[in-house]
Amino acid sequence: MPRTAAPPAPRESPVPRVADSDRRRTSASVILRSVLEHGPVARSTIARLTGLSPATVTDHCTRLTALGLIRESAAPRRSNGAGRPHVPVDLDASRFVVGGVHVAVPYTTVALLDLRGRVLARREVKHRGTEPYEVLERAAEGLAGLLAQAADSRPLGVGVAVGGWVDRDSGTVVEHPLLGWREVPVRELLGAHTGLPVHVDGHARALVNAERLFGRVRGSRSVLHLFVGNVVDAAFATHDEVHHGPRSQAGAVAHLPLAGGTEPCSCGRTGCLQVELSERTLCRRAREAGVVDGVNPMAVLAAAGAGNAEAVRLLRERARMTGRAAGLLLDVLNPERVVVTEVGVLYREDCLAALRAEVGAERAASVVPTSFGDAVLAVAGGAVALDVLYRDPLTASPVPN
Repeated sequence: MPRTAAPPAPRESPVPRVADSDRRRTSASVILRSVLEHGPVARSTIARLTGLSPATVTDHCTRLTALGLIRESAAPRRSNGAGRPHVPVDLDASRFVVGGVHVAVPYTTVALLDLRGRVLARREVKHRGTEPYEVLERAAEGLAGLLAQAADSRPLGVGVAVGGWVDRDSGTVVEHPLLGWREVPVRELLGAHTGLPVHVDGHARALVNAERLFGRVRGSRSVLHLFVGNVVDAAFATHDEVHHGPRSQAGAVAHLPLAGGTEPCSCGRTGCLQVELSERTLCRRAREAGVVDGVNPMAVLAAAGAGNAEAVRLLRERARMTGRAAGLLLDVLNPERVVVTEVGVLYREDCLAALRAEVGAERAASVVPTSFGDAVLAVAGGAVALDVLYRDPLTASPVPN
């Protein structure tokens, strides 16, 4: 009989196996997020919620407790008075803080946040100029002042959120036309000043991460964040992952055409999204109408609150056009939820109503203002560092002293 040929050796899968270290990182992240969302929570409940084995949950809870990130939250309690006691675990928000830096056009916001994303302290540092080295040096000084007042807390790192084109991987602001920044090594410069790990990202991406960790749209399958300040940009997250694109250039919507726009843009076109919606444009229109004499959008808001009809009209019109921009992005990306950070929408129900009316009745309920109120800029900076922690808690946090 002819000899049967030996079966061919199995081919190596083109899909790389997940290394043990990656599994540990992912499991620890899932468990810490579960404690953040559900704590105080029993380990058995974490296992049920995450699909991880009880042994894996116990092992990682031990590691996270040793790192000072979680703690047992109460005395052991028994189910129906029988069986082994259940000891719930909860986030330990008392030991660590992260620093937050948000660089806006007129000023920088520095802040300290706890592990739940709550702002413990914040300060605005007005710009004397926009030279990046001076702006970042003064931000570091502001952070140092806040940390000196929180001597009982240990800083894990600093998150920096900036508008414009921000390359997260290199920690560089590639281009911020309104500040005049190009290829600014923010991570390197601020790290040298603070001596702490520094993480950098665009502010729309920072805020979509804040929303998925701490905000009212947590658990949504897809989220779009539209940031409308002096800079206008967007970020999109699906299945808990924020899209960055090559060199983190995703979310650049400044020059999308906005139907009905009338403002001339530096690119040569008319009605680009950023020039039409920016706070600079709002304040210029308010000055031309005699509503205010400065460049602070909060002054327009105050005038509207005092009953100035023209201020109300300007804010509602801006909100309506923001709704038009949100509708455009909804048509393209079809997210489950849309979060808008815009001053009128944040503080006035009539502006939120104007935005939702422009989006349309079928999708209006999916559009909400930022979860973080007037602390939104402070949260943006801190969220960059907290996102790193929750993605990789085993290496992002040192063993406490």
